[in-house]
Amino acid sequence: MMKISSNLFRGRLSPSLIVGLTFWGLACAPAAPKEPQNGSQAKPSAAKSGNLVPLMLDLPAAAFKGTPKDLLVGPNVEPLSDKPRPPMMVPAGLKNVALNAKVTCSDKNASADMLAKVVDGNKDASDDSIIFLRKGVQWVQLDLGSVYETFAMVIWHAHNTAKVYHDVIVQTADDPDFIQNVHTIFNNDQENTSGLGVGTDREYYETNEGKLIDAKGAKARYFRFYSKGSTESSLNEYTEIEIYGRVPAVASVAQKPAVQVAASSKAE
Repeated sequence: MMKISSNLFRGRLSPSLIVGLTFWGLACAPAAPKEPQNGSQAKPSAAKSGNLVPLMLDLPAAAFKGTPKDLLVGPNVEPLSDKPRPPMMVPAGLKNVALNAKVTCSDKNASADMLAKVVDGNKDASDDSIIFLRKGVQWVQLDLGSVYETFAMVIWHAHNTAKVYHDVIVQTADDPDFIQNVHTIFNNDQENTSGLGVGTDREYYETNEGKLIDAKGAKARYFRFYSKGSTESSLNEYTEIEIYGRVPAVASVAQKPAVQVAASSKAE
């Protein structure tokens, strides 16, 4: 410890000496303990994480367990898992924009009342919830009424028994005739038997979880869902379709100040 001469205390201490002693005492004082960090500060901010949340789905009751051993499927089929599907992470604030949307289809025998079942919220495996379309390549089309930014879709063809649907294709477009700006979001027709292009996705078993598809932020008003029968029947079945999205943000158009516009006009 520093020794201070007794001669320093015979008179008054000089101001410079007082200041020096003060700084020396502060330097030797023990450091104040650090305050514990708030738990919220240790986590990544919502902006950095993209504010993503799990997509919570209201699933119907399971109608069967296990997979029949006599069900013949090809190598292009995803294995049937015995574990719950992990939730998809999506932006917060999404809603099912397909609920009660306008539905049309390729089967002219299907009535409007029958097609309305596809978007009525009833996903049960009962016969009252399923609609049947004719054989061959058929589609149902949803008109959302306006353009939405979409992030997830769920399709239930029919989960009353274990079956695999063929040529499941999902497309979006800017017009109801699917001529303008057509985009394919999902396609498991790897042999192009439906004539809509060679798909890279896999076939899958129908279950009460439905088929969850990543829409990847697709902005569209019109959605078409194709199929071409299943391992059980040549008919096409649909129970429910859900589309989770939000109204797209409108980008503001930057405008030049009036003075700058006038100046540029004179320059021309």
